[in-house]
Amino acid sequence: MKKLNLGCGYDLKEGYINVDLIDYGGNVIHDLNSFPYPFEENTFDEIFCSHVLEHLENFHHSISELYRISKPNGIIKVFAPFFLNTKYFGDPDHKIPFGIRTFDNYEYIENKKLKFYEKWKLKHRTNYEGKAQFEIIEKKFNVSNFPALKWLNVLINLEPVMYERFCSGIFSPEEVIFVLRVIKK
Repeated sequence: MKKLNLGCGYDLKEGYINVDLIDYGGNVIHDLNSFPYPFEENTFDEIFCSHVLEHLENFHHSISELYRISKPNGIIKVFAPFFLNTKYFGDPDHKIPFGIRTFDNYEYIENKKLKFYEKWKLKHRTNYEGKAQFEIIEKKFNVSNFPALKWLNVLINLEPVMYERFCSGIFSPEEVIFVLRVIKK
């Protein structure tokens, strides 16, 4: 399996190709705002992106590039600060806000019985006519890395879309986590 750790910083992962703009001792030095990335199409089985995508200039171009370098059925894991949390708006380098529905416009939908909301969502997609499509395997909040608050993850993730809409302004999760499977036809 070929694995990529995108925007690795000091978190160099064994068994991964580690990429960052600065040489932290990783394998590849590359500006992630510069396209194309230095990899062939259909290269990676897994791409790990922890707190990097929110720093990039253009979400759609970045996601399209991750799609290009992923193998069919590859997995992309994304960790990003939730846009209402101080971990997001407290960093002036953050450019792209992340919420629980960030990847909904890239969700692959075929032969599913759709509820009213899903039909509306499909009709109002804004995927910029791009190719990138994913099966959203998981999308959830992480309330806190503080052990005493970890139990709240279960409660909040019972219905994360409703929580984001009605309660996240009162008690904001720290980060949003996505696991995506790449769909290529």
